Amino acid sequence: MSKNYLLIYSEQLATDIELLCKNIKATSNTLFQIRKSSSSVYANIREANYGQSRADMLSKFEIALKECSETEGWLQLLFNTNSIDEYTFKKYRNLCGRIRRMLIASCKTLKEKV
Repeated sequence: MSKNYLLIYSEQLATDIELLCKNIKATSNTLFQIRKSSSSVYANIREANYGQSRADMLSKFEIALKECSETEGWLQLLFNTNSIDEYTFKKYRNLCGRIRRMLIASCKTLKEKV
């Protein structure tokens, strides 16, 4: 059985962001929002694995894609306000980018099959 890297990376993102939020100073709203968006990436990818149809799977992946972009935005805000350093910002931005590229490819493939 092959590994589901999209699921693995999204779980890593949600877990790492949760741990990051426990250790940084930022507004409670910003921390809430980045936790929400990163965990939504993971939740929607998990749900897509049990989609009722390809169209349902595509919908979940597209939601995850939006949430991934939102997570990148919150990371940028945390970096801009000096809540996280450049290394941390780039580390998680790159993980978001990897997930985003995989989601885009998955959506493209599903659209061709729907």
